[in-house]
Amino acid sequence: MRFDKVLPEVVLTPYIKYYAISENDQEAAYKVFPVTGLVIGFQYRGHLSVVDDVTLNRLSSSGITGISDRYRLFRNSPGIGTILVYFTETGFARFSALPANELFNESLSLHQVFDRYSIERIEEALSLAETDAQRIGIMNAFFLSQLKDVKEDALVTEAVKLIYVSKGDIPIRTLSEKLFISQSPLEKRFRRLVGATPKKFASIVRFNAIIGSLGQGKSLTDICYEHGFFDQAHFIKDFKQYTGDTPERYRRGL
Repeated sequence: MRFDKVLPEVVLTPYIKYYAISENDQEAAYKVFPVTGLVIGFQYRGHLSVVDDVTLNRLSSSGITGISDRYRLFRNSPGIGTILVYFTETGFARFSALPANELFNESLSLHQVFDRYSIERIEEALSLAETDAQRIGIMNAFFLSQLKDVKEDALVTEAVKLIYVSKGDIPIRTLSEKLFISQSPLEKRFRRLVGATPKKFASIVRFNAIIGSLGQGKSLTDICYEHGFFDQAHFIKDFKQYTGDTPERYRRGL
């Protein structure tokens, strides 16, 4: 099994954090926790299914997943090969006019987002590629061809920065006051570009900050209050929504 990260072409780095090439010779089930950007996946070998309760739903060989407020369970076929594209928080808007919030808690075939013929060409090229360098080259060429001249929304970009600085522990009222904008227009612009409300996005940022804290030897009580929870019950409830486990059980698995 491998999971190798590769940076995109320099001109794409403001919009794509990195590519990841993932391969696994064995069939396996695994959890994916919420992240703060949209993700595209191309299976160039094998296939992937999402597990809903006990039902396996096979996914398209190329798809996009929006921001999610819960963990998801996947199962891959033996010998799978996947290239993943991790967008920056506002990066997807530079490649598609589709509002990112329409993908919240959703996974769609890329045929529904980009030109079908273009996606079919990419799928074929990836299936024939023999090296990682060839696969990355195919990805770079595709996203360079889709790059649009869209003006940056500086206010949303600043909102994202403020949420990260606070590690997700910032009331939306405080956020709107810092940006000199009322909550309703802020939320509308933020949802369209980022794919979730500022409050939900902040919650996911906080969750990922907590994941980092769990490996630092701090007590769960300290982590709870450090990240702005009023009590352990709310901390455990939020954490379990995102992982399916309590913080204590998750920590034991580290």
